[in-house]
Formats: sequence, C-alpha cells, structure tokens
Amino acid sequence: MKDPLKILQQYWGHPGFRPLQADIIAAILEGKDTLALLPTGGGKSICFQVPAIASEGLCLVVSPLIALMKDQVQQLKERGIKAEAIYAGLSHQDIDRIVDNAVYGHLQLLYLSPERLQTDILKERLPKMPLRMIAVDEAHCISQWGYDFRPAYLEIANIRELVPEVPIIALTATATPEVVTDIQEKLLFRKDRRVFQKSFVRDNLAYVVRQAEGKIAQLANILQKVEGSSVVYVRSRRRCKEIAVELVRRKIAASYYHAGLEMDERSARQEAWIDGRIRVMVATNAFGMGIDKADVRSVVHIDIPDSLEAYFQEAGRGGRDGEKAYAVLLYSRDDKDRLLRNYERSFPPMEEIRRVYRALGSYLQLATGAGIGRSYDFDLAQFAQTYQLEAVMVHHCLSVLEQNGWLAVSDAVYVPAYLQVIVNKDVLYDYQLKHRKLDRILKIILRTYQGAFNHPVKLKESQLAKFLKISTKELQKGLHNMHTAGIVRYRPAKDSPQITLLRDRVPAELLSIDLPAYRIRKERHLSRIKAAIRYAERDICRSQQLVRYFGEKNSPVCGHCDVCLARKQAGLSVSEHQQLAHRLEEILIKESCSLEELISHFANVREEDVLTSLSYLVDEGFIEKDATGKLVWKM
Repeated sequence: MKDPLKILQQYWGHPGFRPLQADIIAAILEGKDTLALLPTGGGKSICFQVPAIASEGLCLVVSPLIALMKDQVQQLKERGIKAEAIYAGLSHQDIDRIVDNAVYGHLQLLYLSPERLQTDILKERLPKMPLRMIAVDEAHCISQWGYDFRPAYLEIANIRELVPEVPIIALTATATPEVVTDIQEKLLFRKDRRVFQKSFVRDNLAYVVRQAEGKIAQLANILQKVEGSSVVYVRSRRRCKEIAVELVRRKIAASYYHAGLEMDERSARQEAWIDGRIRVMVATNAFGMGIDKADVRSVVHIDIPDSLEAYFQEAGRGGRDGEKAYAVLLYSRDDKDRLLRNYERSFPPMEEIRRVYRALGSYLQLATGAGIGRSYDFDLAQFAQTYQLEAVMVHHCLSVLEQNGWLAVSDAVYVPAYLQVIVNKDVLYDYQLKHRKLDRILKIILRTYQGAFNHPVKLKESQLAKFLKISTKELQKGLHNMHTAGIVRYRPAKDSPQITLLRDRVPAELLSIDLPAYRIRKERHLSRIKAAIRYAERDICRSQQLVRYFGEKNSPVCGHCDVCLARKQAGLSVSEHQQLAHRLEEILIKESCSLEELISHFANVREEDVLTSLSYLVDEGFIEKDATGKLVWKM
C-alpha cells in the first residue's frame, strides 16, 4: 500500500492534509465503514480519491451530480489517474467498454449515478470487479427525512450483499443528527464504524440578513462595498439575465449562468468568472457544484432557499481560502409568502401526478409494460406545452415520481458527438468522389481524429466547424447525410436533461406512491421552510442558528454576523456577553431561579448588562420559564 501523504503531494501538489482528512483516509484503508461530515469546501473528494490510489483495486463512487462526476473524472485524468464515469446519455457501447475496463483492473475510480446500480450490466459484473471500497457522495440523499431524498440510493445497501467485505465511505456537507443516524442505518454500517464530523462553524464567513424591498439596489450597494469575486443566487432563469444586465448597467462586471444555456456558453462564462474576467456571476443553484474557486468574497441570495441545508451549502462557497467573506441573504415579507405558496404546489394531488405520468408515457411513446432502464432526452418546457400542463406543476409531479422510484431526472448533461467510419477505404473513396462538398469534411476528420476507421472518436463539432469555416449546423447536416448513407455512424452532441425510467410503464390508474411517506415528507418539508424563515426573521446569531440546526448545540456566538454587530452597538461586547452567559448557565443548571434571585448573583455587574445578556439567551432558546415562572437552563 502506498503512502497517502506522498500520493497527495505527488498528484495534487498539497504539502499536507486538511483537518480530519488523514484520519478519514486511515479509517477507510483499515477497512472500516466511515462517515465523513465536512462542510462545503472541506475537501471531501480527497478522502476517497487518495485511498483509491493508495490501495490496489477499484473505488466505486456513487454520486447524483453528473456535472460534478464529469469534472472530477476530467481532473483525475489530467493528473494521470485512471478514472471513468457512467451516466444517462452514454451509448451502450461506451458503458460496456467502461464496465469491462473496471472488471479487468484498468480503472482506479469508477463514478456512476445511483440509478445505474439497478441496471443488469452492473449487477452482473459488479462481483467480478476488483472492488476495494465504495464511496457514497452526497450521502444525505439516502435518507427520506433529508432535504434531497433519492430512492435509488437505497440500492447501495444491496451491493453489500454482493461484496460484503468491501468498506463504505459516505460523505456529505449537510446532514442533521437524524439524517446522520439514518445514513449509517441505510448503508448497513458495521459495528466498528467510524464517524468524523468537522464543526459547521465557519469563523471567516460573516452571515448577514438584510430586510430589503429594493433588492437590486441593495445588491449593487453590497457589491460596491465588498470587493472581489461574487456569486449571486436567484431562483429563476429569467431573473438571472435581468439582474446581470442591471448590474452591468451600474458598471459592475457581471454575467449570468443557468442550465438552459448552451454547453459552450456555460463553460465560457464559468471560465471567465474563475479567471477573474467576470467579477459577479448571477446564477441559479445549477452553478457552483465542484467549482474550485477559493477566493469568493461574497455570496448573495436574492431569494431565500427552502431549506437551511441548501442555504448553508451555497453560502459556504464563499471564503474557502480562509480569508474574510460575506454570506448575505436579502429578505422581504414577500419571500415568506412565496415560500409557503410554493410549498403547497410542491405536493400535488394524486390526480395531477397520474395526469403527468399518463402524458409522459405518450410523450416518450412507451407501451404499457415497457421502458425500464431506458433514458431519454427530456425538455420539460416542451413537454408541458405539448400537453397544456403548467411547467411548475410538471416539475413537482416528476419529483414525486422520482422520490417513489418510478423515474430519475438529471440536469442537462453534455455528451460529445461521436463518429466512426463503417465502410472500407474503397467505398469511402468512391463516396468522396461523388460528394465533393462532404469530401473536405471527411478529409479533415480523418486527418485530425486518428482511428476513426477502427472505433468511435469524439468530435468537437464547434472547433471542427470553425476550422472548416462553416456553421456548426452545416457541419451537423453533412455528418447526418453521411450517417443516412451508411458511410459513417454518427451521433450528434447532446446537452439536454435526461429522464431515466426505473420501472416499466403501468396504466396511470394503477400508478401508486407511498402515501404515508408522502405525507411525512410534506410535514418535514414544511418544517425546513419554517426553519429557513426563522433564520431570516429572528435576531439570534446567524452562525449559531445554522450550526445548531446541524446539531452543534453549544457553539458560541460568532461576533461578526449582523445580529452580533448590532448587539455590540447596543453596548455589550461579544466577550462580555459570553462571560455573562457562561455564569448564567452555571447558576441555572444547578437550580431554577426567579429573576430577582438571578440578578442577586451579579453584585459587581451592571444590572442592565445582565438583563441584556439574559434577553439574548431567552431569544436564543437557552433559557425559559418553568411552570412556576422561574428561569431554567433549557439545553
């Protein structure tokens, strides 16, 4: 076994591990089931990538984020590490080739989406793979009580029956104590399990909530005061563009990003932002996953997310370099009303779910009793328009079908164009003579892409078209004509969302969902919304609210959020409040007291300061009154 530290230095160029990384790696290399809770930017991927290289064999990585999988695989390949990814949209030949490479020991890491675990090819060949460990990224997705439940994750437990001796490392940035327990149970962790949790406290990140009606003016003001790179999160694609245009009008270098943009455009904007040519990126939550930019100085949310898990993850993209950064939420009363309205729409009635399911079968031209395992390009807006359905309602119905294991929906995923010449050289030459316009395209392809006669080659269509001085559409039309003529096998590039069927189609009236679980999820979703609203509306240290939500009950106030700064201005410093709070805790843990009795313990302290500190602790839920009216320490 190779030395993990030397691997880190050789392949990543880092001098040493971050806190907990070395301990997590040691545990998984010892064969122990391991759960790692590291906040956004805490270096989770290193925790399974390094041990995958340190040990002989294959690390199977399960991840729901296709874009992140592709990014990580690309980065690993650039470092000389043998890695591949399987996801919806790949051809059967590609999947077969990748799985064979895994079986014959030609890969160190194999990434796949959880839905792929249910396919026959994986079930058949998994026991033949030289598996050394299984990494489960975004592990909170396995808990139906979490905010992002994906039933396909439950399939991971079935793998353990096929390879019972292989340890599992589960990783997440956002999990409540209840979800932490659920992850271990659902993944069948063994008794000698190890759990590592880094504090959710981010000392360098100042959380701020601003009550704002004129949000654009507030946003511009923040960006003018806080220099450096910034991400601005909004809920809708339309507002992305509107806000970016308005910022540019105010002389702030900004662009926008969402999943509806063409792949080339998304990549160009992302690179411009990473390189600093664009200072501010206005984006939906499609932006940020897997982007390694440490010097983000501000993350601003124009709209409040519907859970603190989502907010904490997105806000945590600021200040990963350890320098001061700001996470700002612009909040208005309208936001609360909108969240509660969206909540009701998020859980459609059964008749609407059946209506969408029936339309989906027609849209995909699926016969009853068929479809399991098939993937299709899926344009939600076009689907909704075709069947005169409301797009938002369709989105929520698909989410319910996904949570009940009927299908899986992925965001837009870019799959490059492929081409292979399928005739011999004599037939090809004859075709070139008869089709002079296509002859030039063929000559350039054969000169540029080696091996096109022997196997499919990836085409970079936009680059090829530019070199040929024709439009991409013109190139695609020519390639399609050659495909139709049987000269080449051509598959154009794709960059669209995918829908994968996990069960055969049934008549809509026979469609069933787990109604008790559906009702529980609805209740949990409402509690998460209420927690997000409380975060915005209560004058309690923002950091303290967030980390308490994730189970850190006794964290101190941060001293630099908007609430703490307001308290300083009121005349009581953070250190003074902490000293008084500690003394109040000592007294009230021993016995309950009336207000007068409590004040009598502080003969040498201004009564005003004691009352101020006491009011903060009452607001924060540490102190409350019992049935007799006396004050008690609650925690």
